[in-house]
Amino acid sequence: MSALIEVENLTRVFDVSKPWLNRVIERLPKALLTAVSDVSFGIEENSVYALVGESGSGKSTIGKIIVGLVPPSSGKVEIDGVDLATEPEGARRAAVRENVQMIFQDPYASLNPRWKVRDIIAEPVSARGGDTEGLAERLLEQVGLSAQDAGKYPHEFSGGQRQRICIARALASNPRIIVCDEPTSALDVSVQSQVLNLMSDLREELGLTYLFISHDLTVVRHMADKVGVLYLGTLVEEAPRDTLYADPKHPYTQMLFEAAPRMDAFGRDIDPPKGEIPDAINPPPGCAFHPRCPIAVDRCRKERPRLREVGKTRVACHLAE
Repeated sequence: MSALIEVENLTRVFDVSKPWLNRVIERLPKALLTAVSDVSFGIEENSVYALVGESGSGKSTIGKIIVGLVPPSSGKVEIDGVDLATEPEGARRAAVRENVQMIFQDPYASLNPRWKVRDIIAEPVSARGGDTEGLAERLLEQVGLSAQDAGKYPHEFSGGQRQRICIARALASNPRIIVCDEPTSALDVSVQSQVLNLMSDLREELGLTYLFISHDLTVVRHMADKVGVLYLGTLVEEAPRDTLYADPKHPYTQMLFEAAPRMDAFGRDIDPPKGEIPDAINPPPGCAFHPRCPIAVDRCRKERPRLREVGKTRVACHLAE
């Protein structure tokens, strides 16, 4: 399988400074927030690559960069060999707007309440002047709803049904890649499994490639082929799913697994995760995880570790062995 998406040294910095006049009066420097820092990975065609991490780790920012909603500060994203930063608008449009779609986290906020479902689903095709006759009805049946639902409004559906409508909208333009930004986190557990099984079936049926963004390790285990773990905008570990779950190398990944609920560990005593994710405006020197790491040494406080191969795993830790 060839890499359909290549992300190299991706960095995104946001200027979160106060207005210029306030900074002059209060004598404040610019405040720059590094949401993504030097991230590199590849996603093979017809596979599921999962990004996991705490809130504020940069997962959603990477997803928005890949779909073209946010430009990178540096680094590059290639989709099927097309560099989104340097190629002309026509090539970018063909690479992104036709091949990449996104399923958002909140099914209540991502659907226009004033549009009928038929118009919502057909919008990606009608915006390019394509034929939308019967499209919404066919896609609604494909995602497990009724063709008659096309004439209804979003408020007439439950959360799980709305997310199925979002999936139908994402499929309308026949994409090769779907970025899923925590698509089930706003849903009940029973509905989550239905939506996840639908996404798995559609992947097999249509040959889709998913970038799956989540903080739920149980969901990731069900969906992913390969997993990347983000901490403070940095990729700290990457491995095939079974390798990562059997033998996590990075202390942060181990902490995530320890904190995750398990069916076979009722009544277990565990230490809660220590500390909180640092301020992305003033990150700590060296390894960003060292203030919370139980095995940190002096080198961790001074030198930022680089991703390196340890068996089948890429890990950014001086003490991974």
